[in-house]
Amino acid sequence: MRVPLSWLREYVDLPAVTAHEVADKLTAAGLKLESIASHGHDVKNVVVGEVLEIEELTGFKKPIRHCRVEVGEATSREIVCGATNFAVGDRVPVVLPGGVLPGGFEVGARKTYGRMSEGMICSERELGLGDDHNGIMVLPPGTPIGTDVVELLGLRDDVIELEITPDIGYALSIRGVAREAATAFGVAFRDPADVELPAVSGPSWPASIADPTACDRFVLREAHGFDPSAETPLWMRVRLARAGMRPVSLAVDVTNYLMLELGQPLHAFDRAKLTGEIVVRRAEPGERLETLDHVVRDLDPDDILITDQSGPISMAGTMGGLETEISDASTDIVIEAAHFSATGMSRESRRHGLVSEASKRFERGVDRELPLVASWRAVRMLAELGGASVQPGVTHAEAEVSPARIAIPSGYPGRVAGVPYSKDTVVARLEQVGCVVTDGADPAVRKGGVAPTGVVTGGALAAKLAMTGDMITVTPPSWRPDLTDPNDLAEEVIRLEGYESLPSVLPSAPAGAGLTEGQRLRRRVGRALAEGGHVEVLSYPFISADDFDRLLLPPEDARRRAARLANPLSEDEPLMRTTLLPGLLKTLVRNVGRGFADVALFETGPVYRPREGAPKAAPVLGVERRPTAEELASIEAALPDQPMRVAVVLAGEFERSGWWGGARAASWADAVQAARLVAGEARVELSISADQHEPWHPGRCAALYVGDTLVGHAGELHPRVIEAYGLPARTVAMELELSRLEAVMPGPVETPMVSAYPVATQDVALIVPDFTPVADVEVALRDGAGELLESIRLFDVYAGEQVGEGNKSLAYSMRFRAADRTLTVEETTAARDAAVAMAADRVGAQLRG
Repeated sequence: MRVPLSWLREYVDLPAVTAHEVADKLTAAGLKLESIASHGHDVKNVVVGEVLEIEELTGFKKPIRHCRVEVGEATSREIVCGATNFAVGDRVPVVLPGGVLPGGFEVGARKTYGRMSEGMICSERELGLGDDHNGIMVLPPGTPIGTDVVELLGLRDDVIELEITPDIGYALSIRGVAREAATAFGVAFRDPADVELPAVSGPSWPASIADPTACDRFVLREAHGFDPSAETPLWMRVRLARAGMRPVSLAVDVTNYLMLELGQPLHAFDRAKLTGEIVVRRAEPGERLETLDHVVRDLDPDDILITDQSGPISMAGTMGGLETEISDASTDIVIEAAHFSATGMSRESRRHGLVSEASKRFERGVDRELPLVASWRAVRMLAELGGASVQPGVTHAEAEVSPARIAIPSGYPGRVAGVPYSKDTVVARLEQVGCVVTDGADPAVRKGGVAPTGVVTGGALAAKLAMTGDMITVTPPSWRPDLTDPNDLAEEVIRLEGYESLPSVLPSAPAGAGLTEGQRLRRRVGRALAEGGHVEVLSYPFISADDFDRLLLPPEDARRRAARLANPLSEDEPLMRTTLLPGLLKTLVRNVGRGFADVALFETGPVYRPREGAPKAAPVLGVERRPTAEELASIEAALPDQPMRVAVVLAGEFERSGWWGGARAASWADAVQAARLVAGEARVELSISADQHEPWHPGRCAALYVGDTLVGHAGELHPRVIEAYGLPARTVAMELELSRLEAVMPGPVETPMVSAYPVATQDVALIVPDFTPVADVEVALRDGAGELLESIRLFDVYAGEQVGEGNKSLAYSMRFRAADRTLTVEETTAARDAAVAMAADRVGAQLRG
């Protein structure tokens, strides 16, 4: 919405402020500023001139005229001009030598086409009044010669452009913005709709409403004897151009001018082209209409139409029909003003791809009380400017609509804002908006029913709030259809009191609250992995069915059953992930492709696993009430399980080379170690065993257990998976379910007793078959050593001739300690021998040497 400041000042007694100051006040009131444009401030030395003589110059490719123009100086001026739409005796705008036009274009005296030109005769576009460059701007006869054109046409003006959100349709008018400006500056507001209507003296052209859901008020007035050749006055053309509309003809310009000023769209019919009663109704199947843009449109049964006996003559509130268009010969005009359904207008406009200035206002909500006023002003302006005579009588068809009434406690806006507002302040602010406020609450309003005088909105909330304070009943004004519940009223009070006056207060944390154990675990895991050399990434939780094939998942694998998105961001990835690995592997490929060969990544996040027997889709509930417990349960039943997982992928060098030595490539052991880091943060110990699980290499895959609970897998990826994703050779990965770890975490940590007695160390080397898992040997040693064993550490693995073919040597350091005494050599030796015996019994270990 473009608002010329000069137009705004007609209805608001603004102080001596700049356009920027006005814009700041409107922004503080909740209107969004788009831009401020200044017009005519750089224009100078442009005057009114009278054409005295015209000499047609020949010998050129286009018409050239040498003119003598009287400009109110001692001598006339000679000017060369290429336009031909003016004649001797016409008054025209002339920029004299040394003058400046909009945009800083300076004009001087120069010789052109063989003649001296002392200035320039201007078109509307050259004066910044529009885009018309077809000819010179001809001023009305009798315009004083030598008059400053800037003052005459009001060229100096500032235009504030506002972005109007859908909820404040009233601001799509000078009237609406002026009311906000008056409130913001605390000055008087003169309502352009405050006019005295003539006494009703019978109907005008007959009309009726067939569908009250499409239109609840329809007004017709007539003006006869209109002069089709009458021109739109300069002041109106300037205002329309400043507001972003192109002047067309007087009849059309009058309707556009009043739409911009009042916010009420109007339409003009040629009376001679109407046949029979006008009826507002929905379209019938098969109906068509040729609109003003010469397009024949197939109408939808939900479209709102204005019809007569010949059929559709206009798409209501969107675009008129070609058959009843005002033409250059139209002398009798019927002005239509109506109040159409906002939702109906919105659907109709989008259905046909017709977004007009009228439809933008109707779909945001138009003042229902304006049609009578706007139509009267329209016919009166046609009479004043176009020589028409206003016909007595008005056709006023309407469906009864009761005003909305909202009951709220007077302290409710203060509770919403967190700032106490007195009752007087709340009432005063609501009355500034135009609301009628009365003390108390109507019983029907309090119960959320229908009051005797109107439809009540916000009933359930009002009933709840009625017990909390001094109640007031608010009737919103007709120009604010967006005020429908207590929160809307609270917002009006808060914005008028000033958002800047709201204090910034941090909410106080309730006692005993804080991070959950799961949240703390995820934070600890992230820190531990980062400290261990891994980099955290966040990938989209969307995958494709092809990812399951690339991961080599068997057809019966539960990970293949994924939740499908109803409206995916990409058709290539319509599924919710059931494993973290696809996103991590794609991120790894992207990094390697950009030159980062040595990569260690991790990600923490949920996966989505549909439940067996769950509904295929969650029910869609309304928003008019809170869902019941059964409805919430049905939604919950349709949601997939969302366990939290952590995954790691590594490629290239895990330990970098340098002066300290060579590099070490990432291996399956690093993936297992990452899992141990995670388990350590959960204060549990992993047991590890060989496994075969896609997408890992069948001979280099470890299953991760906590007790008997499987929590994840780690190891080297299958070569076919590496090939499918384009990964570096020998890429390794780990995926572990944090939710299962959290479930088996021990309780609060207890500080262990620290023994004051010395430790006794015993080393043992065992020979076992080379296929024997190290973890099995360690478990056997722990079980055999008994409670005196404090820790055990594998410090050497050897395979060679000394231990025999097909065998390996495992060397362990075992630390023993007692809490109440110093252990003797006999005790530690006995514990060590017991551990070796257990290992021999379980895995066939032999003591080396």
